[in-house]
Amino acid sequence: MTPSESKIEAQELGHEEAPTQRRRPFLVTIGRLLHHRLFLTGLCLFGVIVLAAAFAPLLAPEDPNRLAMRLKFLPPSAEHPFGTDNFGRSQWSRVIYGAQLSIAIGLAVVALNAVFGTLIGALAGYFRRLDNPVMRVNDALMAFPAIFLALGITAVLGPSTIDVVIALAVAYIPRTARIVRASVIVLREMEYVQAAVAAGAGHWRILRHHILPNAMAPLVVQLSFLFAYAVLSEATLSFLGLGAVPPTPTWGNIMAQGRQYMTEAPWIITVPGVALMITVLGLNLLGDGLRDVLDPRLRVQQ
Repeated sequence: MTPSESKIEAQELGHEEAPTQRRRPFLVTIGRLLHHRLFLTGLCLFGVIVLAAAFAPLLAPEDPNRLAMRLKFLPPSAEHPFGTDNFGRSQWSRVIYGAQLSIAIGLAVVALNAVFGTLIGALAGYFRRLDNPVMRVNDALMAFPAIFLALGITAVLGPSTIDVVIALAVAYIPRTARIVRASVIVLREMEYVQAAVAAGAGHWRILRHHILPNAMAPLVVQLSFLFAYAVLSEATLSFLGLGAVPPTPTWGNIMAQGRQYMTEAPWIITVPGVALMITVLGLNLLGDGLRDVLDPRLRVQQ
């Protein structure tokens, strides 16, 4: 067998390429992302929120739950950049520490979707016998708007941070599973997958080495948008009293409290609202950039 024939056979059987050949497409993708204006804008906006949450003890050394009734309803100033609320608590500290919880919940929901959504979608898309029963259950869950399904689950489980994560994960996993399933259905018919089947590769090896790595692009885009949905949904649940239990600061419960004082202290509801808007906008711009670069049908040549 000639060297060229060996190379072709190795590619058909899914053998790994040389490290430099594997790294080059990754570096090209990174280069495209770094030259994509939407992606960079979203990265900067979301990066500000992430850095604020990561360095919260340094940026906001004051306890976000410390009461000081004589300082209530102070407007924004040098000492209190975001003012104080009806209990004299620093809005600066509460908004920054609220970012920690929002990002933590978003990451947890994304992680659960990445694991369970991918697993369910891959099994349904690859094993034809599982496709119909699994997707009918999936369709039943998707019949409800995600936020209403999350509301129902948190109403049953009770208000707590862990229950919010569970509710949002259950609400969004069907959407992630459907996207992964669609990719797997296309990929299982590709020639290199059929070659691996003919070579005697097992189902799990084919899924792990040949199908799932090539289904990552739409999954990554979906998870970036899902992060934004999770942050926004968590704020909605907290606003309705179904999120983290006060006095734990979250953007949702800060806004819920501030709506009673919109006339005399509008900064209580405005500041966390702006922080939420920046976070969701940044994540959506990140998702748009990832979609433009990773989807070959939408890729714009730089």
